[in-house]
Amino acid sequence: MGLKGTAVSTPSNLEIIRATYEGPSEENGKNLLAVLAPDAAWTEAAGFPYAGTYVGPEQIVAGVFHRLGTEWESYQAKVHTYLADGDNVAAFGVYSGIYRRTGKAMTATFAHLYRLKEGKIVSMEQFVDSHMVQQAL
Repeated sequence: MGLKGTAVSTPSNLEIIRATYEGPSEENGKNLLAVLAPDAAWTEAAGFPYAGTYVGPEQIVAGVFHRLGTEWESYQAKVHTYLADGDNVAAFGVYSGIYRRTGKAMTATFAHLYRLKEGKIVSMEQFVDSHMVQQAL
């Protein structure tokens, strides 16, 4: 119970995922780290520059987010649709950014499928139009 007898509600799986996309990048990152399970599996799609599966927050940050932050300028993942089904949440949207080495811009559609357990992300699988990303490289 919260203050004055009000119940403290636990965020829904959908609210947990929304909080990793809809604020400033730094806030989104903090929110993501707070909800990643210690053994979370994060799979980047074949054809994407960071393809493969990263396990645990340290690998996920180093293998994906640090690289996005240093290799791209103005990189964004803007979600336009969320779908929730029990422990699964899907986010659909558009990536955009400029690859620093080439100066080429890209936009590419994506879908992220999250699986959660007890309020923690246990896995994420990325689906992306990797051809559009490869053209920027």
